[in-house]
Amino acid sequence: MEKISAVVIAGAEENNIAGCLESLAWADEIVVVNSESKDRTIEVAKKYTSRVFIRKWEGYASQKEFSVEKATNEWVLSIDADERISDELREEIKALDFSIADGFFIPRRNYFLDKVVRSCGWSPDYQLRLFRKSKAKLTDRRVHESFQVQGKTAYLKSELIHYTHPAISSTFEKIAEYSTLEAQEKSTKIRMNASKIFFKPIWEFLHHFIIRHGFTDGVHGLMVSMIHAMTKAQVYMKIWEIQNVRNKRETV
Repeated sequence: MEKISAVVIAGAEENNIAGCLESLAWADEIVVVNSESKDRTIEVAKKYTSRVFIRKWEGYASQKEFSVEKATNEWVLSIDADERISDELREEIKALDFSIADGFFIPRRNYFLDKVVRSCGWSPDYQLRLFRKSKAKLTDRRVHESFQVQGKTAYLKSELIHYTHPAISSTFEKIAEYSTLEAQEKSTKIRMNASKIFFKPIWEFLHHFIIRHGFTDGVHGLMVSMIHAMTKAQVYMKIWEIQNVRNKRETV
């Protein structure tokens, strides 16, 4: 097996970081980049690796680029603090023929509260997370950034576990943050109006609940579909605010 550097970016993740790093204990190196959090994240991380770096938060993509730069091995495995390497995925990576590709897509098992959600476009949710450092780059996005590889890619079968929404309260906090970043990113690309603000969230709900079969996951699928709609509503209202309120204030 090739030597692997596992990289993790983390803010205030004292409740998540231990489980994440325990699932990476088999890696040849673990790199953690913390964004000056005030909780015990750094203290806990140092129990698992000496390669803990503190860096001012400059956005998701920037933090991940920095974490990859700190990796000393050519092969990098990038996961988030709310993700875990399953036993099956660990064994699949250990037995992997790395010569067949420059990057590998890994399917994610996404949890909403206490349930794995397989509908709403949440499965198999392939993510490019294992790659050659020299062949990879990040998309330049404020949110939902992703790695891209210049070369061959392949797909693994075993899943990366993702505890994406452990509680409704944290879900609403995440929606607020992500919708602001997405609105900032798109405010110069699309023009907002009342019909888009009204109809787009409705379409988003129907798309996830009916077309993407959210109804098959019961109440969990219903709530996930509603969250997609609420996120889109916030994104579009914030874009309208930027274009019609903030810009006017700046010109006064």
